[in-house]
Amino acid sequence: MVEQIMNTKSSESLLRARLAANAQPCGIGASVAFGAESLDRRLGGGLAKAALHEIYAATIDAASAAAFALLLACRANRAKPIFWVREAKARFGGKPYGHGLAELGIPPDILFLVEAPDTIAALRAGADITRCGAVGAVIIEPIGKAPALDLTASRRLALAAGHSGVMTLLLRTGVEPMPSAAHTRWQVASAPSTPFPANAPGHPAFDVTLLRHRGGIAGIEARLEWNRDRQSFDQTPLPGGVPAVAFGGTSQAVERRAA
Repeated sequence: MVEQIMNTKSSESLLRARLAANAQPCGIGASVAFGAESLDRRLGGGLAKAALHEIYAATIDAASAAAFALLLACRANRAKPIFWVREAKARFGGKPYGHGLAELGIPPDILFLVEAPDTIAALRAGADITRCGAVGAVIIEPIGKAPALDLTASRRLALAAGHSGVMTLLLRTGVEPMPSAAHTRWQVASAPSTPFPANAPGHPAFDVTLLRHRGGIAGIEARLEWNRDRQSFDQTPLPGGVPAVAFGGTSQAVERRAA
């Protein structure tokens, strides 16, 4: 089932029109920048666009990981539709709220939700969508351990992303990282934001840790806040004066500091 957020017209007809209008393939070899200068510099300009990336929720931070994946997908391409493919049983955890997306500066009508009956169907649908260069980005959300998401399945997704130039994000919650063909692997947790004047709530904030990078980059930990006006991430200091981006020759990620 395909569902478009906040639109009363037929999702399927709108989808066909949007894909036809965006038939030009995505730029292969391009990078998706976070917008935070020091982090992007450490990553060599950002994340590879024509690649598969994994986003793991830290402990119970499923909502934060999902929001981070969606914001990153929007950074990849705001002019083309974004597809979120997930198993049907994920609906019990809720779904994106149109007005909430608008508050983040994300046009709700660019997001299409695809519900699949099981993991295999979700992976097949995700791979098929990723092969279409008219798509802006694809988020694939398997539920639980998802044995079907093995090294071969992830390699299939990575190859599809590499050929089409479509950024593909695997959203994982409640599971430990497994071997995969992903270009990068991130862990995401919610973080306290910098308050606005009069102690008003600030921008959405995330603590992100780079767990794996095929290019050998390691030791990156950052606190990012989503700036709605600039439609990008800002970097803020980690608690305890820890640098937001740690440089070093170790292959181990920097240990997280408690607030």
